[in-house]
Formats: sequence, C-alpha cells, structure tokens
Amino acid sequence: MLSRNVQLLEDLGHKVYFSTADLVSILNIKPASAKVLATRYTRKGIFIRLKRDLYVLTQSWQNYTTEEFLKIANLIQVPSYISFMTALNYYEVTTQVQRNFFESAAQRRTISYDIRGTVFTYYKLKRQYYFDFSRKEDIFISTKEKAFTDAVYLYSFGKYKMDFDSLDLAKLDMQKIEKLIQIYPEKTIKIMRKLCKI
Repeated sequence: MLSRNVQLLEDLGHKVYFSTADLVSILNIKPASAKVLATRYTRKGIFIRLKRDLYVLTQSWQNYTTEEFLKIANLIQVPSYISFMTALNYYEVTTQVQRNFFESAAQRRTISYDIRGTVFTYYKLKRQYYFDFSRKEDIFISTKEKAFTDAVYLYSFGKYKMDFDSLDLAKLDMQKIEKLIQIYPEKTIKIMRKLCKI
C-alpha cells in the first residue's frame, strides 16, 4: 500500500492540478473510493482542495510558478480571465509586484479565496464588459489595454484601488484604449481620458 501511495504522489507531482478521475486512472480504483481517498488525503494535509473535485499536492503548492498559479486562477471560478494589476504585472506594465495575489475578471460573482496564503480575487463584470481576452500558454488572460480598462472601470465606481504611479502607460496602445472605452459609462471615460491624455 505504501509503495502504491508513493507512486500516486509521484504521478500527481507531474500535474499542476488533478481530480478524482485522475486518482481512478492512476490507482485503478472505483470513483467512490477515489472520493474517500481525496477526502482522507485532504484531511491529512497531503492534498489541498481548491474547489469541488479539484486538488493540488501540498508539497507542490509552495513551488508553483506564477504561470501555474494563473492556470489555477482560471479554474477556481469558471468562466474567468486574468486581468487588472495581475495582467499588467504579467505584461510588465507595472513595477508593482503582486506576490501570492491573483486578480481575475469573472461573470458570476465578486469573491476572494485565500488558499494557504495565496489569494485569488474575482471581480464580477457586466456581460458587455467581459471581452478582449485570449488563451496564451493555457492561460485565459486579457490584453494589457483591457486589463487597464477593467481596473479603471472598477476604480471609477470606487470598487478597486490602483497605484497609478506604478504604471508605465507608454507600454499601452492608446488608440486601442480609445476604442475600448466607447461602451463604458461616462464616469469611466472621463477618468480614462485624463489618465491617458486622449
């Protein structure tokens, strides 16, 4: 049994995240047994449960790269895409380094999850503002201009804090921003025009 568990941990160590279906496949056990094992290993601290039927190995968690945490952020709340200061940091538009803090735009609800000291925050956007993102290296992430626009939109309504001094706005395409902001409320447009001098 011990060697079987060692093999399981070795196989799971190659995955960023896994489900009980992976346990079924690796150990050749029934789904009900996989659920029991996942619950037991979570209680023992071997697994970390991210959400229903989504786990990571505790020993892997502290060694994850930023890209791996971004992939996990996409999965904790679906649908969502990386945006705001997290995306601006990814594109090197900001000097502000966010350690263990990942922000996403979502359609369902505004919520934060603190998982072992790593915080995943989701800001709900209205459907008409949920666009201009793509999949890059298995990560759903906004363009840098949309990340900035998302942040300024929430900031204009007092729902987001920003350090504007940390941003290098010269790295943004102002023509693209001018097109993006057309559909936003006047309040957002005014702030955006002042910040970007457009």
